[in-house]
Amino acid sequence: PDPAHLDDAAVVQVYAARAVRWRGYFGVHTWVAVKRTAAFEYTVYEVNGWRLRRTGTAVSIDHRSPDSRWFGNRPELIAERRGDGVDEVITRIERAVQSYEYADTYRVWPGPNSNTFVAHLLRSAPELRADLPATAIGKDYLGPKLVAWAPSGTGAQVNLFGVLGALAGLEEGLELNVLGLTFGVDPLDLSLKLPLAGRISWPWGDNGNAPMADET
Repeated sequence: PDPAHLDDAAVVQVYAARAVRWRGYFGVHTWVAVKRTAAFEYTVYEVNGWRLRRTGTAVSIDHRSPDSRWFGNRPELIAERRGDGVDEVITRIERAVQSYEYADTYRVWPGPNSNTFVAHLLRSAPELRADLPATAIGKDYLGPKLVAWAPSGTGAQVNLFGVLGALAGLEEGLELNVLGLTFGVDPLDLSLKLPLAGRISWPWGDNGNAPMADET
């Protein structure tokens, strides 16, 4: 929504779009956009490798249009929250941006990467109940930690350096992470989660949300 028409409402949005070039066959790039109640523009938080090489930090804080295409690829809105209480959610997201411990590191596989960063931000905002795509390679990377809350805040996960682990959550369902690839089932949405294909909903082949490849 045009921020000029939302001067009385705060907004948080989470997006995913196919990654650049060959990586788009395998993964998506994700980012978080916020607008405080009195703000007249969005602030977009994301991570990318070329920024690290140029500036010494992979974290990008920009005011671009949050739903603009990512190198020509149309984004998908993953989660959104507006209105009362969202300014406090934005404050927690801002703190999470500052506490991200891999700002000086970027690895396409198995992480940390853009999806690792967004998963970190989402753990500070469980109100969004965001279910990141199965193709968001790197979302399960926990570094030396073995246990963490699921990004949606509705469950928990165990993982070994992003290459082997499992996740169980009300929003995500059950997921198995093998070499950075996600295999899962979401009972609430009657869908499967598969590498490359992403989410395949019931009836099989009639997926309202087209499968996406993820960015690492």
